[in-house]
Amino acid sequence: MDFGIAFALGLLGSLHCAAMCGPLLLALPVAAGGAGRFIAGRLVYQSGRVLTYTLLGVFAGLFGQSILLAGFQRWLSLALGVAVLIGFFVSKKVAVSAPVVRLVLGLKTLMAAQLQRRDLLSLALLGLLNGLLPCGLVYVALAHAATAKSLSLAVAQMAVFGLGTLPMMLAIGLSGRMFPPALRLKLRAAIPVGVCLLAALLILRGLELRIPYVSPGPDAGSCCVR
Repeated sequence: MDFGIAFALGLLGSLHCAAMCGPLLLALPVAAGGAGRFIAGRLVYQSGRVLTYTLLGVFAGLFGQSILLAGFQRWLSLALGVAVLIGFFVSKKVAVSAPVVRLVLGLKTLMAAQLQRRDLLSLALLGLLNGLLPCGLVYVALAHAATAKSLSLAVAQMAVFGLGTLPMMLAIGLSGRMFPPALRLKLRAAIPVGVCLLAALLILRGLELRIPYVSPGPDAGSCCVR
Protein backbone atom coordinates (compact mmCIF):
# COMPACT_ATOMS: atom_id res chain seq x y z
CA MET A 1 0.00 0.00 0.00
CA ASP A 2 2.62 2.52 1.11
CA PHE A 3 5.01 1.57 -1.69
CA GLY A 4 2.24 2.23 -4.19
CA ILE A 5 1.66 5.64 -2.67
CA ALA A 6 5.38 6.42 -2.69
CA PHE A 7 5.65 5.42 -6.37
CA ALA A 8 2.54 7.41 -7.31
CA LEU A 9 3.87 10.44 -5.46
CA GLY A 10 7.15 10.16 -7.37
CA LEU A 11 5.29 9.80 -10.65
CA LEU A 12 3.16 12.87 -9.92
CA GLY A 13 6.10 14.70 -8.44
CA SER A 14 8.07 14.18 -11.63
CA LEU A 15 5.56 16.46 -13.36
CA HIS A 16 6.73 19.20 -11.02
CA CYS A 17 10.36 18.20 -11.57
CA ALA A 18 9.84 18.34 -15.32
CA ALA A 19 8.92 22.01 -15.13
CA MET A 20 11.52 22.97 -12.51
CA CYS A 21 14.50 20.79 -13.48
CA GLY A 22 13.79 20.30 -17.18
CA PRO A 23 16.25 23.01 -18.25
CA LEU A 24 18.99 21.40 -16.15
CA LEU A 25 18.34 18.00 -17.74
CA LEU A 26 18.65 19.48 -21.22
CA ALA A 27 21.87 21.28 -20.22
CA LEU A 28 23.65 18.18 -18.91
CA PRO A 29 27.04 17.59 -20.53
CA VAL A 30 27.30 14.81 -23.08
CA ALA A 31 30.08 12.33 -22.41
CA ALA A 32 32.15 11.52 -25.47
CA GLY A 33 31.49 8.11 -26.98
CA GLY A 34 28.33 8.13 -29.07
CA ALA A 35 24.71 7.27 -28.34
CA GLY A 36 25.53 4.50 -25.89
CA ARG A 37 27.63 6.85 -23.79
CA PHE A 38 24.88 9.49 -23.93
CA ILE A 39 22.25 7.06 -22.59
CA ALA A 40 24.65 5.75 -19.94
CA GLY A 41 25.32 9.30 -18.78
CA ARG A 42 21.61 10.03 -18.34
CA LEU A 43 21.10 6.78 -16.45
CA VAL A 44 24.05 7.53 -14.16
CA TYR A 45 22.70 11.03 -13.48
CA GLN A 46 19.25 9.71 -12.57
CA SER A 47 20.77 6.95 -10.43
CA GLY A 48 22.65 9.56 -8.43
CA ARG A 49 19.46 11.51 -7.82
CA VAL A 50 17.55 8.40 -6.68
CA LEU A 51 20.45 7.43 -4.43
CA THR A 52 20.26 10.80 -2.68
CA TYR A 53 16.53 10.33 -2.06
CA THR A 54 17.24 6.85 -0.67
CA LEU A 55 19.90 8.18 1.71
CA LEU A 56 17.54 10.93 2.86
CA GLY A 57 15.15 8.12 3.75
CA VAL A 58 17.63 7.06 6.45
CA PHE A 59 17.16 10.38 8.24
CA ALA A 60 13.37 10.24 7.83
CA GLY A 61 13.34 6.68 9.17
CA LEU A 62 15.52 7.51 12.17
CA PHE A 63 13.28 10.44 13.03
CA GLY A 64 10.15 8.31 12.65
CA GLN A 65 11.59 5.53 14.78
CA SER A 66 12.46 7.92 17.60
CA ILE A 67 8.87 9.13 17.58
CA LEU A 68 7.59 5.53 17.43
CA LEU A 69 9.65 4.49 20.45
CA ALA A 70 8.28 7.46 22.35
CA GLY A 71 4.72 6.34 21.51
CA PHE A 72 3.84 9.42 19.49
CA GLN A 73 3.86 8.14 15.92
CA ARG A 74 0.07 8.42 15.72
CA TRP A 75 0.35 12.12 16.47
CA LEU A 76 3.28 12.42 14.08
CA SER A 77 1.10 11.08 11.28
CA LEU A 78 -1.66 13.56 12.12
CA ALA A 79 0.76 16.46 12.39
CA LEU A 80 2.50 15.60 9.12
CA GLY A 81 -0.79 15.32 7.27
CA VAL A 82 -1.87 18.76 8.45
CA ALA A 83 1.61 20.19 7.80
CA VAL A 84 1.61 18.85 4.23
CA LEU A 85 -1.69 20.60 3.52
CA ILE A 86 -0.64 23.85 5.16
CA GLY A 87 2.78 23.80 3.54
CA PHE A 88 1.33 23.13 0.11
CA PHE A 89 -1.14 26.01 0.24
CA VAL A 90 1.05 28.64 1.91
CA SER A 91 4.55 27.73 0.66
CA LYS A 92 4.39 30.26 -2.16
CA LYS A 93 3.56 33.01 0.32
CA VAL A 94 6.41 32.33 2.74
CA ALA A 95 9.75 34.06 2.26
CA VAL A 96 12.72 31.76 1.78
CA SER A 97 15.08 31.88 4.74
CA ALA A 98 18.70 32.97 4.39
CA PRO A 99 20.15 29.51 5.24
CA VAL A 100 18.08 27.94 2.47
CA VAL A 101 19.26 30.59 0.02
CA ARG A 102 22.89 29.92 0.98
CA LEU A 103 22.33 26.17 0.60
CA VAL A 104 20.87 26.58 -2.88
CA LEU A 105 23.65 28.93 -3.96
CA GLY A 106 26.27 26.50 -2.67
CA LEU A 107 24.70 23.57 -4.48
CA LYS A 108 24.42 25.59 -7.69
CA THR A 109 28.09 26.50 -7.47
CA LEU A 110 29.08 22.85 -7.08
CA MET A 111 26.77 21.82 -9.91
CA ALA A 112 28.09 24.55 -12.21
CA ALA A 113 31.60 23.15 -11.76
CA GLN A 114 30.44 19.65 -12.73
CA LEU A 115 28.57 20.96 -15.77
CA GLN A 116 31.93 21.97 -17.22
CA ARG A 117 33.07 18.36 -17.30
CA ARG A 118 32.08 15.59 -19.74
CA ASP A 119 32.53 12.31 -17.89
CA LEU A 120 30.23 9.84 -16.12
CA LEU A 121 31.56 10.75 -12.66
CA SER A 122 30.55 14.38 -13.09
CA LEU A 123 27.06 13.27 -14.17
CA ALA A 124 26.77 11.04 -11.10
CA LEU A 125 27.79 13.93 -8.85
CA LEU A 126 25.28 16.21 -10.58
CA GLY A 127 22.53 13.69 -9.86
CA LEU A 128 23.54 13.39 -6.21
CA LEU A 129 23.58 17.18 -5.81
CA ASN A 130 20.28 17.61 -7.65
CA GLY A 131 18.62 15.36 -5.08
CA LEU A 132 19.64 17.81 -2.35
CA LEU A 133 18.00 20.85 -3.95
CA PRO A 134 15.03 22.11 -1.89
CA CYS A 135 11.84 20.55 -3.24
CA GLY A 136 8.40 20.49 -1.66
CA LEU A 137 7.51 17.13 -3.21
CA VAL A 138 10.62 15.53 -1.74
CA TYR A 139 9.64 16.88 1.67
CA VAL A 140 6.19 15.34 1.27
CA ALA A 141 7.81 11.99 0.43
CA LEU A 142 10.08 12.29 3.47
CA ALA A 143 7.07 13.02 5.67
CA HIS A 144 5.44 9.87 4.34
CA ALA A 145 8.60 7.83 4.95
CA ALA A 146 8.82 9.12 8.53
CA THR A 147 5.58 7.29 9.35
CA ALA A 148 7.00 3.91 8.29
CA LYS A 149 7.13 1.19 10.94
CA SER A 150 10.83 0.51 10.47
CA LEU A 151 13.99 2.20 9.23
CA SER A 152 14.30 -0.23 6.31
CA LEU A 153 10.76 0.53 5.17
CA ALA A 154 11.42 4.27 5.32
CA VAL A 155 14.54 3.88 3.18
CA ALA A 156 12.71 1.59 0.75
CA GLN A 157 9.82 4.05 0.43
CA MET A 158 12.19 6.87 -0.54
CA ALA A 159 13.89 4.57 -3.06
CA VAL A 160 10.50 3.73 -4.58
CA PHE A 161 9.62 7.42 -4.64
CA GLY A 162 12.80 8.07 -6.59
CA LEU A 163 12.01 5.24 -9.00
CA GLY A 164 8.59 6.78 -9.58
CA THR A 165 10.25 9.94 -10.89
CA LEU A 166 12.38 8.04 -13.43
CA PRO A 167 9.96 7.59 -16.36
CA MET A 168 9.32 11.31 -16.83
CA MET A 169 12.83 12.47 -15.99
CA LEU A 170 14.49 9.91 -18.24
CA ALA A 171 12.11 10.76 -21.08
CA ILE A 172 13.02 14.44 -20.81
CA GLY A 173 16.72 13.72 -20.50
CA LEU A 174 16.75 11.42 -23.53
CA SER A 175 14.34 13.37 -25.72
CA GLY A 176 13.51 16.77 -24.24
CA ARG A 177 11.71 17.98 -27.34
CA MET A 178 8.88 15.54 -26.65
CA PHE A 179 7.98 17.51 -23.51
CA PRO A 180 7.88 21.23 -24.32
CA PRO A 181 7.63 23.70 -21.39
CA ALA A 182 3.95 24.47 -22.09
CA LEU A 183 3.01 20.79 -21.77
CA ARG A 184 5.08 20.36 -18.62
CA LEU A 185 3.32 23.29 -17.00
CA LYS A 186 -0.09 21.81 -17.84
CA LEU A 187 0.89 18.45 -16.37
CA ARG A 188 1.72 20.12 -13.06
CA ALA A 189 -2.04 20.56 -12.50
CA ALA A 190 -2.15 16.91 -11.37
CA ILE A 191 0.26 17.52 -8.48
CA PRO A 192 -2.24 19.02 -5.97
CA VAL A 193 -4.39 15.89 -6.23
CA GLY A 194 -1.53 13.62 -5.21
CA VAL A 195 -0.41 15.89 -2.39
CA CYS A 196 -3.92 16.19 -0.94
CA LEU A 197 -4.47 12.42 -1.16
CA LEU A 198 -1.24 11.76 0.73
CA ALA A 199 -2.11 14.34 3.38
CA ALA A 200 -5.54 12.72 3.81
CA LEU A 201 -3.92 9.29 4.19
CA LEU A 202 -1.51 10.54 6.86
CA ILE A 203 -4.38 12.08 8.80
CA LEU A 204 -6.48 8.91 8.49
CA ARG A 205 -3.54 6.84 9.74
CA GLY A 206 -3.27 9.03 12.80
CA LEU A 207 -7.00 8.82 13.54
CA GLU A 208 -6.79 5.00 13.81
CA LEU A 209 -10.32 4.39 12.52
CA ARG A 210 -9.76 0.61 12.21
CA ILE A 211 -9.97 0.69 8.40
CA PRO A 212 -7.64 -2.07 7.11
CA TYR A 213 -4.57 -0.79 5.25
CA VAL A 214 -5.88 2.80 5.31
CA SER A 215 -6.45 3.64 8.98
CA PRO A 216 -5.68 0.55 11.11
CA GLY A 217 -6.43 0.61 14.80
CA PRO A 218 -3.79 0.69 17.57
CA ASP A 219 -4.00 -3.10 17.97
CA ALA A 220 -3.59 -3.90 14.28
CA GLY A 221 -0.81 -6.23 13.27
CA SER A 222 1.91 -5.32 10.84
CA CYS A 223 0.03 -7.11 8.06
CA CYS A 224 -2.67 -4.48 8.20
CA VAL A 225 -0.27 -1.57 8.40
CA ARG A 226 2.17 -2.34 5.66
